[in-house]
Amino acid sequence: MTTPHISAEPGDFAATVLMPGDPQRARFIAEEYLDDTRLVTDVRNMWGYTGTVDGRAVSVMGHGMGIPSVCIYATELIRFFGCTTIIRVGSCGSLIDDLALGDVIIATAAGTDSAINRLRLGGLDFPAVADFELTRAAVDTAADQGLSVRLGPIFSSDVFYGPDGDDTLARAAANGLLAVEMEAAGLYGVATAEGARALTLLTVSDRIGHDDRLSPEARATGFDAMIRLALGMTARI
Repeated sequence: MTTPHISAEPGDFAATVLMPGDPQRARFIAEEYLDDTRLVTDVRNMWGYTGTVDGRAVSVMGHGMGIPSVCIYATELIRFFGCTTIIRVGSCGSLIDDLALGDVIIATAAGTDSAINRLRLGGLDFPAVADFELTRAAVDTAADQGLSVRLGPIFSSDVFYGPDGDDTLARAAANGLLAVEMEAAGLYGVATAEGARALTLLTVSDRIGHDDRLSPEARATGFDAMIRLALGMTARI
């Protein structure tokens, strides 16, 4: 079966898919963490792989940058390839001072400046929340691994380079949102509409208002704690 953005056959994807934004990170995860790995799609160089973890089938596929891109790939994976669980493994900028580079966040919900979810309800607010069972699995797996994580809501922005004087992120921080990224709210909306489950795990790659940030290389091939957390969850779900 070929969709406009994925060229794969029925059964090529596992029910559970890890989705980083960067296709280079998808390839790294597949090659370094999965066994019996095979490439199942490479349309537009958005690579998707399927392999196993302790005998369990798991896929990993990039979703690109921004809510429109993640919505396209998540919809096609769920609707046409039978994927039922999507775990986004991404990077974020922390909005609060007590989050450091490399810290892992479990995003329980996502606010957004995008109109994508309001379109679902004719202009009304839509509750973009993570699946509870996946959230619980992530918390329990982190405890088993001795990994300290932060739980809470985040902000998914359509804007990377905002206009001067824009205080959106300051307002987000003042209202208890932990970090900013660009996809979770869209992913949660798609999963709810398509009857699937979704969770976003994030690693802090930069700190908003500070100069410290991870290198592009670290973003593509790092994030070991988050990846092991996501893969460890597959034993519980």
